[in-house]
Amino acid sequence: MRLEGSSMAGKDCVKVAVRVRPFNKRERDAGSRCIVSMSNSIITLQDPRNQQNRRTFTFDYTFWSHSGFTRDPTGLFIPEEEGGRYADQASVFQGLGEGVLDNALQGYNATLLAYGQTGSGKSYSMLGYGPNKGLVPTLCSRLFHFIRTNQDSRQCQVFFSMLEIYNEQVVDLLSRSSRSGGGLRVREDQHTGFYVEALRRIPSDSAAQVEQLMEQGTRTRSTASTHLNSNSSRSHMLIILQLKQIFSKECITKQSNIYLVDLAGSERQRSSGSEVDRLKEGTAINLSLTTLGNVISALAEAALGKKVVHIPYRDSILTKLLQSALGGNSRTVMIATLSPADICYEESLSTLRYAERAKRIQNRAVVNEGPTERLVKELKAENAKLLLRLNRLDQEDRPSNHQETKELRRLLTHNQLQIRAIQTLWEHRLQEALQDWEAQYTSITQERTMMQMYPYVVNINEDAQLSGVIKLFIEDGDWDVGLADSSPRSISIRGLGIQEKHAVFSNQQRRVTITPLSGSKVIVNGVPISQKTELQHLDRLVLGSNSTYLYMGFPLERGGEDWTRYDYDYFQSELAAAEGVNIQSLCEEQGQRTLQPDPSLLAVFYDYIRLMPMVTEANQMSQELNKGVEFTLEIKNLAMSDSKGHDLEKEIVVRVTSVESKQVWVWSKVKFINRKFLMEEVYRQQKGGVAEEDVAPPPLSRDRDPFWDPVEPLHLGGAHLWLQSLPFRIRVEEQVEAVGPEGTEEAILQTQLIPCSPAGLPLGEDDILIDPTELLGKRLDFLLVLDQCCGLRWLKEARNRGVQIGFQMFDSPQPLYTPAVWHNVNPVLDYRIQFTALRTSPDLLIHLQSSALVLELWGLQEGCSDLGCSLDGVRKTPEGSIIIDRASAPDNTVVDGSDLSSSLQALNQDLQQLRISNAALRKENSALREQLNNSARHGVDGGRGRQERRGSLRTSCDADFARALKVFYHSMTSVRGQLQRLRRHRPSEEQDLLGLRLFVDEHGRMLKDFGEQLEQSVSALKQDVAAIVRRKREKSGIWSER
Repeated sequence: MRLEGSSMAGKDCVKVAVRVRPFNKRERDAGSRCIVSMSNSIITLQDPRNQQNRRTFTFDYTFWSHSGFTRDPTGLFIPEEEGGRYADQASVFQGLGEGVLDNALQGYNATLLAYGQTGSGKSYSMLGYGPNKGLVPTLCSRLFHFIRTNQDSRQCQVFFSMLEIYNEQVVDLLSRSSRSGGGLRVREDQHTGFYVEALRRIPSDSAAQVEQLMEQGTRTRSTASTHLNSNSSRSHMLIILQLKQIFSKECITKQSNIYLVDLAGSERQRSSGSEVDRLKEGTAINLSLTTLGNVISALAEAALGKKVVHIPYRDSILTKLLQSALGGNSRTVMIATLSPADICYEESLSTLRYAERAKRIQNRAVVNEGPTERLVKELKAENAKLLLRLNRLDQEDRPSNHQETKELRRLLTHNQLQIRAIQTLWEHRLQEALQDWEAQYTSITQERTMMQMYPYVVNINEDAQLSGVIKLFIEDGDWDVGLADSSPRSISIRGLGIQEKHAVFSNQQRRVTITPLSGSKVIVNGVPISQKTELQHLDRLVLGSNSTYLYMGFPLERGGEDWTRYDYDYFQSELAAAEGVNIQSLCEEQGQRTLQPDPSLLAVFYDYIRLMPMVTEANQMSQELNKGVEFTLEIKNLAMSDSKGHDLEKEIVVRVTSVESKQVWVWSKVKFINRKFLMEEVYRQQKGGVAEEDVAPPPLSRDRDPFWDPVEPLHLGGAHLWLQSLPFRIRVEEQVEAVGPEGTEEAILQTQLIPCSPAGLPLGEDDILIDPTELLGKRLDFLLVLDQCCGLRWLKEARNRGVQIGFQMFDSPQPLYTPAVWHNVNPVLDYRIQFTALRTSPDLLIHLQSSALVLELWGLQEGCSDLGCSLDGVRKTPEGSIIIDRASAPDNTVVDGSDLSSSLQALNQDLQQLRISNAALRKENSALREQLNNSARHGVDGGRGRQERRGSLRTSCDADFARALKVFYHSMTSVRGQLQRLRRHRPSEEQDLLGLRLFVDEHGRMLKDFGEQLEQSVSALKQDVAAIVRRKREKSGIWSER
């Protein structure tokens, strides 16, 4: 249809609204703090790490839905007080939906976009839940109400379409046929722009019919997500309402397209920044959202007057379909949804920045109206031209013309379909749609009847909007469950890990049981089962890898309970608890006994249960594709600490193990999620992508295989060698335990810290210091010796491996590594290195007194290179010792040929100053000597004798005290080891009552040994100190008598 009045078109900026939702269960459990405040149209976001850092944004609309609400008996959320600030669903529609509807009725194209991180309230705002109807159903209800009240002045026709974009594939959610492998195609029309070819457009004449169509689309979406668990949070859902208003008296037709878009989750993946996945760009899962951001940025810059060469509409399916909504012929509104929790600060800031750019976009919306018959005439004229051109090409009959001929025939067919659609009577098409709707209504009525007669299982999806959509009824008798649906007594389900015949449901004498068949995986309430099990009302079922269902018992067993509390997180938490992972166990790992868990632990736990189903699916795909790798979840740094003894930040990682070669990789959460989507693409290609061609896909090269990576050194754990003996210049020989990320014992390291001379010779007991501050400003040399590594767990698993030890001393610019040792469970390292502080600073002294040297244990595998270190920037003494405490070291200690001349010049200047000072001191000494000669000799002699005796006494006591301290440090080493063993000593999850009693007895014995060792060490130190004091008093008394 031609656009009349284009010369009158004005510029309409995209209107942007922001809505803040309440805390969810995760955020409440984490004790989250609200960091978002709202005043009129101004949003303020506070950085939780810096109270002074506040960011302010201004938008067209703001909706506060975080607090100030209550729930009425019908389940409707309403403001606590009349006129309160809480924005309910009706308020949001009044602010946004009414404008969208008004624009459409005027003949404008209208678009409503919902943007935000997963779980921020996008779907709730768009679709609603229960009695809290969202923007889409309310808009449809108001639209049909307007049509009924104005049917005398115009004839209105409404067409409804619903589609999903997932991984750059378009799926028609209302299609009667099964999903095609590559999805629907997106074409371009020179008049109307991009459109989806073969997308169903269903005529509708009531809000109830549209609501039923939305249910049908949601059911299709839920069924599709169950198969391979296509994550709905990564898909875009579009509802298209085409409104045609025919004004008979005026002979005018207005046609509007209303796009209602629920965008995929925009969460930002945190990454250390050091890891780059070689296949990072291999997946198209985020392409649409990324391209949408690029389009918005380019349009925002153009609105500011900047020169923009290209706007990348064509780079993704989503931006093609939204081209008119962004910078084109549409009046567009965006609603950005936020979580107000401090743990979502980064995501909320990203959403607000995105929305701020979007509000700068300028569209050119016009009323789409024209004479009713004009479009038909234009299409017929265009078809005549196409036929003429087609005949000419057929006469020429050149091979180069074949492609053009094919395209002309496609355009001709498309135009003929358009003419037929326009000329088909609206009433006839509506009648066909009503017949379909009546058939669906009959099916719904039958489903509701069966709900009152039989037990059933209902699907539970990660997206709450898709839960409860699929119901599988268990009628009387036995029912086979699985992929096969040929039998009349079969229940067909699809998903990863589902067998042809997976299990048997039995409904006998009002008792329902489930029996797994051979080789199938069935979990009930978090526990795998292998034999017939009776089901109780609200039991949780997991079939295959991750097909989750809630069992609803017989009608008499069902009360008025709210079964929605059994959401997807509940299922995964139950599975995690069965593996021994829950909030309580994580807190015990950290020694926490408080009622309020650490928010960081909660974040790790929720990451764990989020990745659990993905890991299960990855294992199933690996098994079906014969990849030979296994995936397991681990909590990185769960039992590890830094050099100060503070807990390291914890995060979830995925351990990948080759079953055949025993090679191991550790992937970050971000990397695994990216690889998981690539695995899905490979799985589709191998298992279902070529069914219609019946040709096996070409083998995947190893470089493009998401299940494989080049091997790299693996961080196995760390050991703490405490440095507090060095300030006293006491030699320490210690066996330290290398502990893995989850607290496992990886190895025992035999180490030494040896105070030494600049030449590397060990110091004796006479050099021990009582007061460490005596080191300040003086030189300190010591040797680090790593003798042997014993009991390497890494080598016990596979002998074709090796290890290295890495460490970083104080302010050394780079870590240092021992030479690699291979094929030995108890390798001799025989590694020693000398460190020197030329002028010991207070910072170094504090570090030595309060910190440990963390010895990092690295595992090597066949095919990976050793860890090396560059000595660039490392300063050494002339003896070859590595200089630490570099900030306090004089520049002239740098052994570098280019610096020798400048160092010599500085020394000459210092020497000249010393000569001047020496001459002045000589004069002063002569004067003092004359004064001493005139003093009384007997007093001076007596004083000198006492000073000598006191000096010898102090020296003797200092040596005794140093020896006592050395014994105490050695004894405390074994005490510290016993304490570490106590912290790691935990009962097994599988222990019975007898096993728990034995554990309690053993734990009590270990506590007793620990107490006795600690008491002996402290008592011995007290006795030694008392003896030293007693001897000092005795000698002082003897001398005082003399």
